[in-house]
Amino acid sequence: MKNIIMIGMPASGKSVTGVVLAKALKMKFIDADLIIQEKSGKVLQEIIEEDGIEAFKECEENVLCEIAAANAVIATGGSAVYYPAAMEHLKANGIVVYLEAELGTVKKRLRNIRTRGVAIGKNQTLDDLYYVRQPLYEKYADITVKTGEDPLETTVDSIINALKGANIC
Repeated sequence: MKNIIMIGMPASGKSVTGVVLAKALKMKFIDADLIIQEKSGKVLQEIIEEDGIEAFKECEENVLCEIAAANAVIATGGSAVYYPAAMEHLKANGIVVYLEAELGTVKKRLRNIRTRGVAIGKNQTLDDLYYVRQPLYEKYADITVKTGEDPLETTVDSIINALKGANIC
């Protein structure tokens, strides 16, 4: 089976949903943010604060381009869609699932945007980030699944049904 690449805003549920989806489909799970932390020896926010946002983005892009996996659910960071080469690399052996969360849902879930390791400019708001990224998520998505107040299992079932509908699993 092809990889399943999860994209979406921070707090859209990429990692949590990805773990449950991987279990349901008997696939491996890879979290790109954890690889970044492992390679750097720092949590994401430390990279941003100590090395700068550009260094963080360079590290993130390199990690995404280096992922060589098969039969895996891959949770990317919310800014993965900023890197065309990385997205092409991931799409070459995968199906991209966009977890679409409304701005209000993201705001409700994401209370620690300045400490969570989100690639956001100093003068940028969450609203700005949302409206810049949304068209990029839509551009790269093969499948879009709305997330919100539904239970996690409902989101996972929606992804599985969409994959089946596309003859992917």
